[in-house]
Amino acid sequence: MKLPESISKEHIMNGLKSFGKLRIKTDHTSILVYSALVLILFITFTIRMFPLRWEIETGTFHLSEFDPYYQFSLTRYMVDHGLFSPYWPTQWVDTQRWYPDGINMGVSLPSLPMTTAILFNIVSALGFNIDLMSFCSVMPAVMAAVAVFVIYLLGKDVGGRGVGLLAALFLALNGSFIQRTTMGFYDTEVVGIFSLVLFSFLFLRAIEESRPINSVLKYSIGSAAVLAYFILGWGAAYYLVGLVVLFVFVMLLLRRYSRRLLLVYSITFGLGLLVSIPDAYIGPRYLTSFVVLPVAAVFVLLCLNEILRNLSSAKAKIISVIVFLAAIVGGIAALQYLGYIPDIAGKFWSVLNPFQRESTPLIESVAEHKLSAWGSIYFDLGIVILFFGTGLFFIARKPNNRNLFVLLFGLTALYFASSMVRLLALMAPVFGLLAGIGIIGVLKPFVSLLKEPPKVAVKKKFGLEHVGNEYSLAAVFLIFLILMSNMAFALQPGAVPKVYRQAYSPITITAGSLPMTPQKPVSEWFDMLEYLQGLQNSKIVVCSWWDYGYWLSLVGNVTSLADNATINQTQIEYVGFTMMANETNSLKMLKVYNAKYVLVFTTVTTQGAWAGYGDEGKWTWMARISGKTNWDSLKNRGFIDEASRWTDETKFGNGSSGKWAWNDIGTNSTIYKLMSYAKHQWIVTTTPSLAESDSDYVGAPIYFKEAYFAGKTLSADVSLSNYGAIGYTSDNTAVGIIPLVCLYEIDWQKYNSGYS
Repeated sequence: MKLPESISKEHIMNGLKSFGKLRIKTDHTSILVYSALVLILFITFTIRMFPLRWEIETGTFHLSEFDPYYQFSLTRYMVDHGLFSPYWPTQWVDTQRWYPDGINMGVSLPSLPMTTAILFNIVSALGFNIDLMSFCSVMPAVMAAVAVFVIYLLGKDVGGRGVGLLAALFLALNGSFIQRTTMGFYDTEVVGIFSLVLFSFLFLRAIEESRPINSVLKYSIGSAAVLAYFILGWGAAYYLVGLVVLFVFVMLLLRRYSRRLLLVYSITFGLGLLVSIPDAYIGPRYLTSFVVLPVAAVFVLLCLNEILRNLSSAKAKIISVIVFLAAIVGGIAALQYLGYIPDIAGKFWSVLNPFQRESTPLIESVAEHKLSAWGSIYFDLGIVILFFGTGLFFIARKPNNRNLFVLLFGLTALYFASSMVRLLALMAPVFGLLAGIGIIGVLKPFVSLLKEPPKVAVKKKFGLEHVGNEYSLAAVFLIFLILMSNMAFALQPGAVPKVYRQAYSPITITAGSLPMTPQKPVSEWFDMLEYLQGLQNSKIVVCSWWDYGYWLSLVGNVTSLADNATINQTQIEYVGFTMMANETNSLKMLKVYNAKYVLVFTTVTTQGAWAGYGDEGKWTWMARISGKTNWDSLKNRGFIDEASRWTDETKFGNGSSGKWAWNDIGTNSTIYKLMSYAKHQWIVTTTPSLAESDSDYVGAPIYFKEAYFAGKTLSADVSLSNYGAIGYTSDNTAVGIIPLVCLYEIDWQKYNSGYS
């Protein structure tokens, strides 16, 4: 067979030589490194799939927590109607949530749902039959493995292959990272952590002085693309933007300016912001926010440095500095005066100033927004935190460009993680990186001694001339034991190693929204959602506390008033008002929303007391959040009188004795009546002997009648066998927990008839 004239023997040989350059090294060290990396990636994925144990029993995969359902709804819409359908040509308004106005999904961050939709379409085209929710449920574990691989590359660049492997291992086994990427946790952190690590890898390679210009351009464009992907994927992009601006500013202060730095900075932020701002959620005002505006200021300073390098006259340099500084200050002042600079984003500012959260109960009510106590940080990171500090020391001794970036990354991430529990996941990558640097730095002299040939010890007057390398071996073994005790051994009750305890539990809905690890899936929420699906009417409005909004609308297929998207604080305040007001005033608000049902979730011990895991533990936040509402507006509409106002839970009782004591106003509130009636119904149905001692019961509600109570017939024996004991009485009797998901139908006929 004759080859075409355009293809010669030389072309083939050159192609084979080029392909040969891509082959992987096969020396013993490389084989060990790659084998270890593959094992770490396998562990990363496998640990995060542990909830599969409970999901198999339910017959399908579900999403964990609440926010992932927001991302799922957007992904499903993209799969059904096209990738850009939520945004163009018209924005998608989901009227099944946040009734009556609905929620504009066209202002959502697209990176995660769009990535998943593309991958799902590819997998479906290849013939794999998998439902979308199951695919979304597995995505976090897959992206976690990719992020672990990228941090290996970053660690390898910073400190060698040893640092890369340790960084990958620590990230794979980091508790906060596991929690945010475990099976079902389909939320923005899935692409956020991956983008953060990948951007750092590409950006640091781009600014290397030894790299040829064509390679610099490639890495700069790559870092710009990842920056845009990050901005369009996670609200924490403010942090990355601020980190890079801080890094470049410090570089200027240390007189490390170079034209390469100006080039990389210009391409990265120029293209990255250009690509991201057309998104409706980001928008042009993103460029003039207090967090992003310093990008332009530092760019001006870079330009100033370039001009000063080309000026020889001292007078010209002084004039240039004055002009540029005046331009920066004047530009910011002009934008501020014209109203183009919005306030700092609420959550971002609350991270910088955590004390500000105390005045906003809506933010403070979310557990993941709490301040991180040092005890919780140590529990999450373990004794390896000592090596994190050691790593900071080692890179501070050699402040090259890479080390300076990692140093600033580590210090700022530590502050952010200390400010908010949720951001411990943000610290996870740099923690692994710095801990790896610290361990390698400590081990390096001992390993060097171990590699030396043995020496003959000569007795001297005051000791030995040479210390045997067995001491070095002991030091290495000691560090090995420290790491093993932190990662592989169970040093706490439950016999489950801490590194994957976060993953060794069912996802939220499968656990029945209970903070426990049951033997079998908790079916009460599934039963309720199945009942709502059976109504076959997505227009039915169900009022509940905002935590359950996603489950009601996206799984139960009914219309909800509020959910964790928190787009309308006033409506959440009104829902809180509905729960805390007496029945008459609650019905006035429920009539505005055309509600047909009210749902409450309460938990009861098998001894007939409230357990505190449902709305009986959340009602104080309902009181505090609704206490911030516009009372004058409610008064003018006839919803409440002046004397019935409240600011927090103290209106409804007293907790000074250590146990909450409800007063008459509290026991007359709608939430109390609905919870106490549900608890009493369970007692009457399953344990009648406890009915007379149920002092919490104040009678049946007036305007609400039982529609369906999931868990009402759950016996104490079944609860103990499936869900386990949560405590023991004085006579060593096990106490179990009963989850009650209760749907009440509003008796509008009785209310409209003027019943009193």
